Formats: sequence, C-alpha cells, structure tokens
Amino acid sequence: MKHHLEHLVNAAIQQLQANETLPAELSFKLQVERTKDRQHGDFACNVALMLAKPAKRKPRDIAEAIVAELGDSEQVVKVEIAGPGFINFFLSPSAYHAVIGQVQEQADNFGRSNIGANKSIQVEFVSANPTGPLHVGHGRGAAYGATVANLLDATGFKVHREYYVNDAGRQMDILATSVWLRYLSKCGEAFVFPSNGYKGDYVLDIAAELQKIHGDKLHHAATKVFANVPDDEPAGGDKEQHIDGLVSNTKQLLGAEDYRAVFDLGLNTVLADIREDLAGFNVNYDEWYSERSLTDSGAVERAVERLKASNHLYEKEGAWWFRSSDFGDDKDRVVVRDNGQTTYFASDIAYHMDKLERGYDRVIDVWGADHHGYVPRVKAALEALGDDSSKLDVLLVQFAILYRGGERVQMSTRSGSFVTLRELREEVGNDAARFFYVMRRCEQHMDFDLDLAKSQSSDNPVYYIQYAHARVCSVFRQMNEKGFSHDNTNGLANLGLLHEQHEQALLVSLSRYPEALETAALSHEPHQLANYLRELANEFHTYYNAHQFLVDDTKLRDARLSLNLAVKQVIKNGLELLGVSAPEAM
Repeated sequence: MKHHLEHLVNAAIQQLQANETLPAELSFKLQVERTKDRQHGDFACNVALMLAKPAKRKPRDIAEAIVAELGDSEQVVKVEIAGPGFINFFLSPSAYHAVIGQVQEQADNFGRSNIGANKSIQVEFVSANPTGPLHVGHGRGAAYGATVANLLDATGFKVHREYYVNDAGRQMDILATSVWLRYLSKCGEAFVFPSNGYKGDYVLDIAAELQKIHGDKLHHAATKVFANVPDDEPAGGDKEQHIDGLVSNTKQLLGAEDYRAVFDLGLNTVLADIREDLAGFNVNYDEWYSERSLTDSGAVERAVERLKASNHLYEKEGAWWFRSSDFGDDKDRVVVRDNGQTTYFASDIAYHMDKLERGYDRVIDVWGADHHGYVPRVKAALEALGDDSSKLDVLLVQFAILYRGGERVQMSTRSGSFVTLRELREEVGNDAARFFYVMRRCEQHMDFDLDLAKSQSSDNPVYYIQYAHARVCSVFRQMNEKGFSHDNTNGLANLGLLHEQHEQALLVSLSRYPEALETAALSHEPHQLANYLRELANEFHTYYNAHQFLVDDTKLRDARLSLNLAVKQVIKNGLELLGVSAPEAM
C-alpha cells in the first residue's frame, strides 16, 4: 500500500515537472507514513512542505497541484489536504481486503522486497576468540547478527555471513599454554596454575585428549616451565607478565612443531564446539575466515606497506606506529612491535582492507559494546589506506545479564565461571533465546529473565506469538471435527463481511507487515519486527476471544477462516526471520 501511494505521488510530481509547474531539478526524499489517527486518513505525505522552498511556492498550493495530478486508484477513496499542506489518503476497504489474497498468493515470500537491489553486504558477527565455549554474551551477538542478515536478505540484499576466526595472537597462545599446563598436571607435575590462564573444565578435557594422543612425549619438568618467569599476581607480581613468561617458555621448551600440535588441538577443539553450538542455535555462516590466513597470504604485510607509503606510519623505538591521532584518536597505535611481530590492530586493518577489496558494497561488523572506542580507529585506518570508510557500519551489542529467581547470575569468562550459550539453550530453548535476544535495541542493556523465558503465559512474548499461530491451527482442527470445510475462494469473495472492529484492526496490521520488515531491515533493528509480531498476536488473541469463527453462515465462516490463514502465514514469516519456529500445537 505504502509503495503504491509513493508511486502515485511520484508520478504526479513528475507530471508537474513536465508541465513546468514545479522545477525540473528537485532533490527530496518522499515520505508516505501511516497516520496515528485513521480519522485523518490511512496515510499522510508531507512532500509539499519539503518542496515549498526549492519550488518557491506555498506548500498548500503545491499539495493542491499534486492532488489534482494524482492518477485514479481503486485503493484510494478520498484525498484531503490538511494543515499547511499535508496530503492525507483514505483507503478503500477493498485495499485492506486485497492483503489477504496477497498473503495467500505470495505465502512464504509475502513481505519480502527487492529494495536492496541485490547490493552486496558482508555481515560479520560473533567472531569470538576460540579460547572457550560461547557464553550468553556471545549469544546476543549471534542472534542479532543472524537476524540482521536475514532481514537484509529478505529485502533484496545479497548477504554474505562471515565469522572471523582469531586463530592467532596472544589469547590463543594463552589457551595453548593453559592446555599444556593442565597436561603437565596430568603427567604428575605440581605447580600453581596461573591466575591469568584459562581455567574452564573444557581445558581439562583438551589436556586429556592431548595426553591420549601424545602420551608423555610433551612432558617437561615444571621447574623448567616456570624458570625465570615473573611472579604471578597472588604472589605480588604482575599476572600479565607472568602468563607472557609462561607462553615464552612453553614455545621454547616444546619447539615449533610440538607447540603447534598443542596450539592446533586447543584451537580446533574449541572451534568445532563453537561451530556446533551456533549451528544448533540456527546460526549459519557462508565463510569462516582465518586470521592466520591474513599473515600467510601477505595481506598484513601489504596493509602495513600501504600505510608506510602513504606516510601514515612512523618508526619509534624500533616499533611502527599508526598516526591515528591525526584522525581524532587520543593517541597513536602500534601496528608492528619492536620485536617485528604485528599487533591485533594490524590484522584488523588487513582484514577490513581485504573486505573492501572483495568488492562488497557495504560491510557490517557486529561487535560487543566494549569495542566502541575501536570503531573510529578502524575507520581511520581505512581512510589512511585510501579506502571508503563510509562503507563500514559497526553495530554495537550490549551484554546480556541473566536473572534466575530474581537474582543476577554471576559470570567470569577467564575463570570458567559462566553460563554457556549451550546451557542457556538447554534451559529455555532456542526459540525463547533467539527472541529474547532481539526484542530490545542492540545498544540497550538487556536483562534476560530465565524464568519468564520458560513460562507458558501471555507475559512471555515468544510464547504469546507462537500461541497465536498454534491457535489458528487449532481452529482448523476444530473445523474438521465439526464437519465443516473451508472454501477459500468463497472466503476471498466475501471479505466485505469482515466489518467487526477486531477484524478491521487485523486487516490493517496485516497490511503493515511489509513496511515493518523493510524498516527493521534498513535500520538494522530486529526488535521492530519482534514488536510488530507481538502486536499482531495480541490483536488476533483479542479477536479470538471476542468472536466465533466456526459460525453457520458459510460466507462469514469462510471469510473469517481466510483471515485466520493470513494471520498464520504472516506470523510464520516473521518468526522465521527471527530464527524462531512456528508450532502448530502448544
């Protein structure tokens, strides 16, 4: 409906330009929006007010001219000019009735559009370091990123879903060292495990597998492992220096080949768990991109050389620094350390350089909110490389805080005291987890009420929506039990009988679905679709409680059942984009 009205107004403006009533060159963004009060029409357009200044005419005069040029439309019964020049459109009942036929005809494709014009978008999300199982914080990024990708795909964009595997760098070295230390404990060595090591039970499992594969081959005395290592924090030292010293000794004692065996076992075990966890959460990727491949392919070195050539790097005390302060950063950043090793930042620069080189029209990163300070730094690096930094959008996701029985669940990733995504899914189910994660703006803090997510009540939004879908299915089961049948052709022919207030409200809501989907996609706000589905479900439940569907009047019964089918289809379509199932019985 909205696009139909936009087409009418655009055609009228073009005609006014052709007859020189309006200037030939006009720059404006046409906006046709639903009215808050249907007494003032179904839709309103403010284009006359926007054109007043460039056209040098009164907005009401422009509105009158536009209305005079509007073509005939069976969907529009009346057009009024209100206030200084708003154009209000009143739609015919048949315009809303037609939506039911459209829903049934387009079925799973109803609401989808080609507004994205097949532009390519890469969406990179989760990308958690493979140093341990995914926790509930990662779950929100997973649900949000996957849903944003689904919405963009549904509105005509060509979407590439990507996970950036941090399979290199310090955190992975700490994991490898943690695994080896647990292995040494199994070999009988006694020592105090580092406070900054990874302590989860999964590390013990990997260490056991390491021992099963290699036996005592990798066994070294703990005295050698801890030789010349600075004291740990509990002993009055620095935990960072302590773990770095252990990493250095681990590499030296094991040698390159054995160290890689330990490193890869930890990496591959955790990464396999992450892959399985995300697939079980209905989150799938087109590509798992290796950070290590950036170094192997020479991309990191090439990015550094490009920055040197553009004079955006300088050498200081043996290290190479990026002049990020020239782009508004509070200080410059190291990209190559004095020992010749590149930093995380260098890899991130190379990765984003590579993204744009792959030819995407836009790239979207979904990061945790704690990375907000990193955004301008990466954009600055792209500008320094001569790339278009405006192609990069970074969407920040706040952490999810779990509550059980009204009490906050405490979590610490490094200590291993956290709720994994898998545990959450097992407790509340995929559907509740996926929905709860996206029912707030991503930048808003989220309190995840585990008890509410498990409840079967109208207070649980996902249950409430799914129940509406199941209720429609139950109506048709009751229909069969009572010996009735549904003639959809007869139903579509008698939609004019749907004049009850609840029916009118449902018809309007169904017509809003394509707009809700499009808005949610373009604004990267899945919660808008979630809110729409809650409203639609509420209107259906209210309708269900107020009226009988299986009445003796065949025409009215078929019309109401056709409306029921449209509600069922739209709920299914919307839930599918959110990664939530649409059960037929509950």
